[in-house]
Amino acid sequence: MKKEKLAELYKKYELEKEDVFKHQHYIIITRSGIDKIQAKERIEINYDVINCEPTFCVVKANAKKEGAFIETFGSALKGVSMKDGNCNTWYVMEMAEKRAMSRAVLKLTGFYELGVFGEDESEDFKRS
Repeated sequence: MKKEKLAELYKKYELEKEDVFKHQHYIIITRSGIDKIQAKERIEINYDVINCEPTFCVVKANAKKEGAFIETFGSALKGVSMKDGNCNTWYVMEMAEKRAMSRAVLKLTGFYELGVFGEDESEDFKRS
């Protein structure tokens, strides 16, 4: 059932091989895939900055499509290593925004309930 539902969603959003990949235990959708889904569904997202410091940011995404609405968060913590942070770039605000966007889009479109995550949600989710 899960594979069938995923296949339907891939087709609906015209996702191609380079938009999706398997990573350890999860299916990951790339940034380009997230952008395709958002554009096709015309998902509107507004952001609220919850916390913004030089090494830590939290952003709330308020997203809606056709009467459906969701609030979700993205955060980024710059660390010396991945043991003490979840982001290896100084662009923590941008990473927090991308993470919030990925979650909002995937939740509104049914991917999250199938265990699919966005590439930007974790440094561990990068394609190897």
